[in-house]
Amino acid sequence: MKNRKKKKENGALSFSLYILVVILLAIALRTFVVERVVVVGESMEPTLDNGDNILIEKISKIKRYDIVVFPAEGVLLIKRVYGLPGENIRIDGTGLIYINDKVIDDRYAYEITHDPGIAGGGGITLGPDEYFVMGDNRNNSSDSRVASIGSVPEKNIRGKALLRLTPLDGFGKVDKR
Repeated sequence: MKNRKKKKENGALSFSLYILVVILLAIALRTFVVERVVVVGESMEPTLDNGDNILIEKISKIKRYDIVVFPAEGVLLIKRVYGLPGENIRIDGTGLIYINDKVIDDRYAYEITHDPGIAGGGGITLGPDEYFVMGDNRNNSSDSRVASIGSVPEKNIRGKALLRLTPLDGFGKVDKR
């Protein structure tokens, strides 16, 4: 009888430890590796739509044209990276984007950029840990061109878009094109 009771106690303890380990791994995974984020607004259309659920990953190095998530003005924003640390980014009156005085490919813009914001004139030079981000739907996006948001410090970036989870007909890798 004692043996049977002890086995039940050991089984319950083992099961409890197993559940605890699973919970801790899930928390660690969410904190350090991946996180689900809901897209709010139309600033990334047509790439991402309002209400899309995306999975972001927090491990790999950020590159130009990656879609990143960061907090600003009390909400999470989702934008595309254009300027990398140390670069000068400038947008001219016709909407062309220059990185270090060379025109770059802007194949993601939904339409021509009407307002260069703080990237007009001589542009903006990014610090050693700063990124310049813009929404694909430029003329309906609050992004690095707006002084209140400005360049985004690397420490503020929560991760970059990996997968669209919903809607199910759009499930799959978030394409950088």
